[in-house]
Amino acid sequence: MSTPRTASAEPAARRGRYLPTEERRDQAIDAVIALAGKQNPADISTGDVARHMQLTQGALFRYFPSKDALWEAVMERVSGLLLARIARSALQEEAPLAKLRAMFLAHAAFASEHPGVPRMLFGELQRAQDTPAKHIAKALLARYTAHLEELLAQGKRQQELPETLDAEAAALLFIGTLQGLVMQSFLVGDVERIARYAPRVYAIYERGLRCS
Repeated sequence: MSTPRTASAEPAARRGRYLPTEERRDQAIDAVIALAGKQNPADISTGDVARHMQLTQGALFRYFPSKDALWEAVMERVSGLLLARIARSALQEEAPLAKLRAMFLAHAAFASEHPGVPRMLFGELQRAQDTPAKHIAKALLARYTAHLEELLAQGKRQQELPETLDAEAAALLFIGTLQGLVMQSFLVGDVERIARYAPRVYAIYERGLRCS
């Protein structure tokens, strides 16, 4: 007489097919971020995501009805993760310039650890058509820029920065400097370079602020 199979003896692959919906959705988002770290996000198909998850494409569509819905969920996740990381770093400092430096280094470290995130953000912002994912990326950029402008304005009020500083332009340069560092690191195929060079790059940026 055969011995009944227990849950612990059941093959892992079979158990994996019955994961809760929320866990499957999280896995799909993680899969997109992982794939984006290795290739152009625009080239990632739902078939690629399904294969990465060891699912059929039809099974993936049970959790996300379309590619746009999946990309929207991915952008919501990465926006939240990035903003939370930056906010935590800023809370550890008191002075505006110290907060700016902490944010720059935290952003660089995050991009180095999760290279798929900046690829996704850049990719969505460059898309010609409007999509829910692009709207989220634009909202993230606007919120980030506004926060930087406020910190720079505080620096001027507290006399850490010259009164003549153009806070709007300085905020744009902060983001542009990070983008340039990330893109150059991608070009040479060394994502760890992002965090490695960030302190030196920020030092030059801050000297420019002080001399404005």
